[in-house]
Amino acid sequence: MSEINVTPMVDVMLVLLVIFMVAAPLLTVGVPVKLPKTAATTLPTEKQAPLTVTLTADGKVAIQKTIVPDDQLIPKLKAIAAERKDDKLYLRADGKVTYDKVAQVMGALNAAGFHDIGLVTDSNGPSFGGGPNSGGGNGN
Repeated sequence: MSEINVTPMVDVMLVLLVIFMVAAPLLTVGVPVKLPKTAATTLPTEKQAPLTVTLTADGKVAIQKTIVPDDQLIPKLKAIAAERKDDKLYLRADGKVTYDKVAQVMGALNAAGFHDIGLVTDSNGPSFGGGPNSGGGNGN
């Protein structure tokens, strides 16, 4: 027989396609936090990949997906700031974290040279009478 049998190759490619389709959404998950809901709209996309600092419910701080001890946060952020073109940073904080801890982390971010800090929230929260989501503003 002088023909190439492509059926096994097609089978392998379909299996790989299914594996990648299942695995791709799992790769985009970072440090799990329950973001507070607000009526804010999403920001436009940037040219450079955003730097994200996450504050978990138990008070741990993560840069991107790496947990960083509190005493190493500012030195690591200063090293990152030296390599980046802009000082834009997104802060994701769990809704159960106290305002005091969020303010302390924001102060550390500012001390490390990041002055453009965006707070990440989930949408469809209470709008407090300012828009279509003003369903009473009961704080849920």
